[in-house]
Amino acid sequence: MMKEMTSKERTYISISFKEPDRVPLFLCFSYYGAKELGMSVKEYFSNYENIVIAQMKMREKYNNDCYCTFFYASLEIESFGGRTIFIENGPPNAAEPIIKNFEHINSLEIPNVKYSKPLEQVFELQKKLKEKSSDDVPIIGVIISPFSLPIMQLGFDKYIELIYFYPDYFWNLINKNIKFSISWANMQLKAGADMIVYFDPMLSTEMLPKDIILKTGYKIAQKTLNLINGPAAIHLASAKTEGIVEELLKTKALALGISKNDNIKNLKNKTYGKMSLIGNLDGISMRKWNYSDVERNVKKIIFEGAEGGGLILSDNHGDIPWEVDENVLLSIAEVVKKYGKYPLKKD
Repeated sequence: MMKEMTSKERTYISISFKEPDRVPLFLCFSYYGAKELGMSVKEYFSNYENIVIAQMKMREKYNNDCYCTFFYASLEIESFGGRTIFIENGPPNAAEPIIKNFEHINSLEIPNVKYSKPLEQVFELQKKLKEKSSDDVPIIGVIISPFSLPIMQLGFDKYIELIYFYPDYFWNLINKNIKFSISWANMQLKAGADMIVYFDPMLSTEMLPKDIILKTGYKIAQKTLNLINGPAAIHLASAKTEGIVEELLKTKALALGISKNDNIKNLKNKTYGKMSLIGNLDGISMRKWNYSDVERNVKKIIFEGAEGGGLILSDNHGDIPWEVDENVLLSIAEVVKKYGKYPLKKD
């Protein structure tokens, strides 16, 4: 019998396309930690120490293989001077757009990441988790891609207009965002993150025609990832990856977060040996699962995607919803332990 590995060993062996002791499990908790600690989402994110406690508690509780240091997407907007709207049982959201008109793009100032108060708590969280984990657990940092960040900076409708009709303003904003994103990612790596997740839903062909993506988001991803000083994964935030996967294989990313609507067998055939897969449990339907639902869904992913390594089992969005019951998460951990041990036994 293979000896039990640390979470970091298990993960690194799998993304090296070898078989560890079992399939790594990444349950990515952001605002769910507030539920675990019995506090409001706003109070939870007001002090990084709350997140340290919750991450450690939930890792032990669910046999989780990572620490996720993602706060919420609009934290990046806060660093630009914007605001966040907090709700009681869901993810925080960006308030009104910080860019009021396209001309404003020319005068938009890039935050100094090193001295940004909103981002400072993330660095403190990563330092503390690194210190407490004895370097046995992968610490995951997250950035919103320069290509997807304008959804919050401008609003979705104005951003689509910018992409199609105002290329000069578009590239001016994107170049500013690239500088910000690279600095933000590299500061996280310096603080203690082991890997950066490049969150980019706009990169999916479900969001834009492929010819537009290849001229914009794909080039942006290549440039940004090349300048991140550590391992990175691309995550399309539950959007399908199959329409763009061949191009993503040419980037520096070593892993890809895939959608519940992606065919994991087909993707494994295309990506094995080049890029590992992360996913692809459906976090929405997960809210209503019983044990047999958990068993069926987890087994399917393991048996279709885990052979030979190259798979990290996770949800397909990168964030467990508030409404998912803890018994479902405990069942996921149990089923991974039961069916995810290598060598896999499919009978």
